[in-house]
Amino acid sequence: MGFVIQQYLDSPHLIDDLKYDLRIYVLLYGVNPMRVYIHKEGIARFCTEPYKKPNGSNLSNLYMHLTNYAINKHNSKFQQNEASESDEAEEGHKRSLGALLNILRAEGANIEKLKL
Repeated sequence: MGFVIQQYLDSPHLIDDLKYDLRIYVLLYGVNPMRVYIHKEGIARFCTEPYKKPNGSNLSNLYMHLTNYAINKHNSKFQQNEASESDEAEEGHKRSLGALLNILRAEGANIEKLKL
């Protein structure tokens, strides 16, 4: 059984003017005692259209507001990440968590604070 926890943010952090989300894999192994394992890698999924705050004229643009791969892969602007699994290519609309952390580090973010 899986759970999705999310909240819509109308002023999200953007990379290359694109909205993105993170897919982080967590295993809840036990509750008494609590045992949680977080996989060291994950996925960053990007929209394929530059983000603008939702309004009446752009609300139906799913490529701008939804990061779902199943939707964005149909946009002519979709760029497949051609890197091998071991690479951390910082291009494409579906990237590794490591690639995203490299971008955030280059922007001056303290990556160690993000890691558990």
